[in-house]
Amino acid sequence: MAGEQVPAAYRPPRWLRDGHRQTLWPSVFRRVPAGRIRRERLELSDGDFLDLDWSRQGASRVAIIAHGLEGDSRRPYVLGLARALQRRGWDTVAWNLRGCSGEANRLPRSYHSGASGDLAAVVEHVGRFSYDPLVVCGFSLGGNLTLKFLGEGHPAAGRVAAGAVVSVPCDLRGAAERLEAPDNALYLRRFLKTMLQRMADKRLRFGPMIPNAPAGEIRNFREFDDRFTAPLHGFRDAEDYWARCSAAGFLDGIRVPVLLLNAADDPFLSPGCYPREAARRNSRVMLEIPDSGGHVGFVGGGGFRGEYWSEFRVAAFLAHHGT
Repeated sequence: MAGEQVPAAYRPPRWLRDGHRQTLWPSVFRRVPAGRIRRERLELSDGDFLDLDWSRQGASRVAIIAHGLEGDSRRPYVLGLARALQRRGWDTVAWNLRGCSGEANRLPRSYHSGASGDLAAVVEHVGRFSYDPLVVCGFSLGGNLTLKFLGEGHPAAGRVAAGAVVSVPCDLRGAAERLEAPDNALYLRRFLKTMLQRMADKRLRFGPMIPNAPAGEIRNFREFDDRFTAPLHGFRDAEDYWARCSAAGFLDGIRVPVLLLNAADDPFLSPGCYPREAARRNSRVMLEIPDSGGHVGFVGGGGFRGEYWSEFRVAAFLAHHGT
């Protein structure tokens, strides 16, 4: 069976039948207990580090979870998925992208949408333990780099049995332009505020190695990626970064079952973030496009009290395919 779009049975609460409400409600109001977490620092070969949050209960299988843009391992959507998987007999490892764990990373570089080498390091590390199967999950930006990792042929991907990603801007150029729309002004301002503060903090530590950005000069993702992401990570400019790191270009190379769950009313996603043709070509990529859900929303509808529908859906997919 081809992995093209299939009907997805999600029915939002009547008061949340809108992509913006679905996006904002969990971000503002949801609280998920962290449970028992042990943090481990993974030293990287370039001298930097990643902080991993382990939740172990003696399971034989493990899920690695990546957060989204300007997020971290303690965000409700990460904790919610971790809880749902733990309830169903998984250990989990939620990893923080560089500089996102509450402590600045050591190098001028930061994280970005295509930093799949860092995920490879996490998979190789977790793969040293006696887990079978090992699966990977990601949200938003973390979902993009997860798909890229699975599709680019990295040797570490051979350790992975399946994957599941939610609300993925797999067309980075289109998503960046979509966030410039007037109805997304609130999100854009919020993201840029913390991203620019991160770069200002780096400039205090690394001086002219970090480009300067006078107040008010950076107004969108193109300008941010041109000024910071591209030069700090070896890309020519924003267009080069987007072209080389958009997960849509790597879907044909995926060799394990993967669920790609993007809501039709996600305010962050452009038409290119719904890769129907790629899913039809590659039977391993299951693209599901519920009518509602917003960006990392999918409020309610889970199999246990407090779970969101996306968590229930991901857990069911991994239970079936992650073997």
